[in-house]
Amino acid sequence: MNGSYFFAVALGIGIVAGLRAFTAPAVVAWATHLGWLSLQDSRLAFVGSTVVVIILSLLATGELVADKLPKTPRRTALMPLLARICTGAFCGACLSLAAKQSPLFGALSGGIGGIIGAFVGYEIRRRLVAQLHLKDFVVAGGEDLIAIGFACFLVSL
Repeated sequence: MNGSYFFAVALGIGIVAGLRAFTAPAVVAWATHLGWLSLQDSRLAFVGSTVVVIILSLLATGELVADKLPKTPRRTALMPLLARICTGAFCGACLSLAAKQSPLFGALSGGIGGIIGAFVGYEIRRRLVAQLHLKDFVVAGGEDLIAIGFACFLVSL
């Protein structure tokens, strides 16, 4: 995989993390577990273990539910944003190792994607709710589907 193509993939998985902090790592864990991504013989090989897959799947599912609750903080608040940057960086590093690219470059790209996904995703969701007079949970459900689908697409490349 060449560098610019890889940058787009790592940035993309970071954008997914910006939309849903735990969806990106859950999909990366499943992809590793199923053999779509090869992280064997790397420091991140544990990602594909059954225990990690279960934990990340539960966290992702909980986040999909919590995101619809009225008291959930904005993704652009400090702690949720930091979580998105970290999970984006982690997923970018995983994808970079699987593609035999620099994990540092992948982590930086994924972290940047996390920032982009958080702010752009928040703004798009806010505008769709306001301009189309839709319920927030309807737009959030669509966002869930986009995040899951895009993440699955990225790990299948």
